[in-house]
Amino acid sequence: MILYNITVNIEKQVEQEWILWMKEVHIPDVLATGIFHENKFYKLLHETDDGTVNYSIQYFTDSMEKISEYNSTYGPKLQSDFKAKFEDKYVVFRSLLEIVK
Repeated sequence: MILYNITVNIEKQVEQEWILWMKEVHIPDVLATGIFHENKFYKLLHETDDGTVNYSIQYFTDSMEKISEYNSTYGPKLQSDFKAKFEDKYVVFRSLLEIVK
């Protein structure tokens, strides 16, 4: 199992708009690629001093091959849509994790 984790620091003044867009548009678009079979959406419970709120969006898939397909086929457009909608309002960090058995 591979976890594709995206941590987003979003400005507080667009937080509610961003949450709604994530739930109604972006996450469904990512799942519609067929690459991921599950997702989770979390708010980090710590204070920031920079006027942002932190969230973790997690997508689960079965293989690195599927991640490669996502990154080459779907990721650039979805990331471009994200940037166009919230440019200069966020910072994003992406990481891949593998379940340890």
